[in-house]
Amino acid sequence: MERFNVEEELKKLPGKPGVYIMHDAKDAIIYVGKAVSLKNRVRSYFRASTKKTLKIQKMVSLIHRFEYIVTDSELEALVLENNLIKEHSPKYNTMLKDDKTYPYIKVTVSETYPRILFSRQMKKDKSRYFGPYTSAAAVKDTIELMNKLYKLRTCNRSLPQDAGKGRPCLNYHIKQCFAPCQAYISEADYREQVNKALEFLNGNYAPIIKELEEKMYAASEALEFEEAGRLKELLCSVKSVAQKQKITDSDGENKDYIALARNERDVIIQVFFVREGRLIGREHFYMKQAIHDSNAEILQTFVKQFYAGTPFIPREVFLAEEIEEKELIEEWLTGKRENRVYIRIPQKGQKEKMLELAKQNAELVLSRDSEKIKREELRTIGAVKEIEELLQVQDIQRMEAFDISNISGFANVGSMVVYEKGKPKRSDYRKFRIKSVAGPDDYACMKEVLTRRFVHGLAERKKTETEYGSFTRFPDLLLMDGGKGQVNIAKQVLDELNLNIPVCGMVKDDNHRTRGLYFNNVEIPIDIHSEGFHLITRIQDEAHRFAIEYHRSLRSQAQVHSVLDEIPGVGPARRKALMRSFSSIDELKTADAALIAERADIPMHIAEGIAAFFPGDKIEMADS
Repeated sequence: MERFNVEEELKKLPGKPGVYIMHDAKDAIIYVGKAVSLKNRVRSYFRASTKKTLKIQKMVSLIHRFEYIVTDSELEALVLENNLIKEHSPKYNTMLKDDKTYPYIKVTVSETYPRILFSRQMKKDKSRYFGPYTSAAAVKDTIELMNKLYKLRTCNRSLPQDAGKGRPCLNYHIKQCFAPCQAYISEADYREQVNKALEFLNGNYAPIIKELEEKMYAASEALEFEEAGRLKELLCSVKSVAQKQKITDSDGENKDYIALARNERDVIIQVFFVREGRLIGREHFYMKQAIHDSNAEILQTFVKQFYAGTPFIPREVFLAEEIEEKELIEEWLTGKRENRVYIRIPQKGQKEKMLELAKQNAELVLSRDSEKIKREELRTIGAVKEIEELLQVQDIQRMEAFDISNISGFANVGSMVVYEKGKPKRSDYRKFRIKSVAGPDDYACMKEVLTRRFVHGLAERKKTETEYGSFTRFPDLLLMDGGKGQVNIAKQVLDELNLNIPVCGMVKDDNHRTRGLYFNNVEIPIDIHSEGFHLITRIQDEAHRFAIEYHRSLRSQAQVHSVLDEIPGVGPARRKALMRSFSSIDELKTADAALIAERADIPMHIAEGIAAFFPGDKIEMADS
C-alpha cells in the first residue's frame, strides 16, 4: 500500500457533506463520523488548537489513514453513517450494544377472513399492527387468548377460494374456531368478530368482560359447570391483560420516553414505550465507549442507532436534554415514518415526570448492575491479581490449565481450558486424544499434550505472523493439575521448545482438595477463603470436567460399536433388526442363514454372510 500522507490528504478534502472513515495501522476501521463539511470536520481532528476529549485524543493518535464518501445532503450522510457504524462496529464510536427486534401483533384486515399473527417486522401490507411489545411471550399469550375469545382462524388457507376443500381442523372440533374454511360462518359475522378483536387490542376491554361474566353466570345457573369454569379462565386472562395496560396519556398517541443514567464507567439508556396512550413496556440498553461523551451526545447517538434498527417510529420522542442534530434527526425520522415526527424536551408536567421515572429506572438498573459488576470483578480480575501477588508474576491475562483422563489406560485423553482475565474462554478450549501412550501413564500423556499444543502454536505463528488465535496466543501462566512431577514435565517441554512461560502446579491434599500452589520448586500455601483460591479451584474443576466429558463421549462411542458392525453388509438398520430378533449374540451365533433371514426379514445372501461370520453348530428352521 502506498504511504498515506495525512497533511497532503487533508488539503484534498471537499467542503461538502459526507461521511469520513478513520483507519488504524492494521487498516481496521476505528471511527466513522458524518459532517456538513468534510473539509472542516476532518481537519479539526488534526488541529492542535482544537479542544478534544480524552477518547478523541487517543483515537487520533491511532489514525494511520482516513477515507471519505461525499453525499448530496447531511441527511444522506446521517443514514450512511448509521449503516457504516452498524456494519463495522468501530472501536471509538459510541455503540448501542443491544440489537433487538421487537414483537408486534398483526391483524390481516385486508384478507376476507382475517387472522391474528405474531410478527417481528412491521410491513406496508395493509395489515393492522399493534406494538411493538417488549415480551414475545406476552404477545403469544395475548394472540392465543384472542383466538379463544373470538374463535378466529389460525390456518393459512386461501379463503374463500379454498372453502369446502378438506375437513375442518381440530380447532373447530374443540370450539376454538368458527371454521370459515367450511363456510360455517358468513363473511359479515366473521368480520364482526374481527372488529371485536380490534376493539380489544385498542384497549376497550369492558364489552368482552361483561359478555364473559354474563355467559359464565348463565352456564353456572344451568349447572354447566365445565363451561362456566372455561369462561372463568378466559375472564381471568382478559383481566390480566387489561391490568398490564397502564394508561399514561389521554391523547392516545404513540410516544417514546428516553432517559439515561451513568457513573464513572457505565451508561444505561432506559426507554418507555407508549402506544395508543398506554405504557406497553420498557427496555434498557447499554452504551459502549460512551463514558467521555456528554449526556446530550450519548442520547443523540442512541436515537440515531436505535431508530435505524427498529421498524416502528412513534409520533413523538421525548428526551431529557436538547441534542445538537434535533432538526436533522426529526427530518430523517419523518422520512422513515412517512408522517411528522417530533423530538421534544419537556420541562414540566406529566411528560417531564415520565422522563424522570425513566431516569429512575435507568439508575436502578445501573445500581443493580454496578454491584453485580463489582462482585464479578472481585471473583475474576481481583482473583487474578491475588494470584499475581502470591506468585510474584506480573500482568497475567491468559491462563491455561491441562488435565488427563483415562480408565486403566483406556482412551487416554487430555483437556486444555483457557481463562482470560479470570473468566473461561470456551472458544479456546481444546481436546486431545492421546496417540503415543497406550497405558495409564499420566506424565507421558501430559508431555504429549503439551508438546502438541505448543508445537502447533509455534507452527501457526510462523504461518500467520500474528499473536492472535487459540493456539498462536500463548499463556502468561501455565497451570498443571498436580505438583512437582507435572510441573517438571511442563518445564521439560517448554525448555525443549525454547519457551519461557511460568508454570504453576495446583497441589491437592489427601482428600483431593486444592491445598496450595507449587511454583519455582516451592509449595506456596494459599488462603482457602480468598478469591484467588476459589478461581484456582474453578479452573482445576473445569479442566477435570472437560477431560472427563470427552473421555465419557469416547466410551459411549465405543459401547455403541458392537461385533455386529464388523459383519459385511450389516449397517445400523440391520443391526437393530438383528438385536430385535435375537435375544443375544450367542443365540444369533447358533442360528443358520434361513432362520436369520426369516426372523430379521433380511435378504438371504446377507443372512448367509452373517451365518458364515459365526462358524459353529447351527439351529436350523423346523419344517412347517
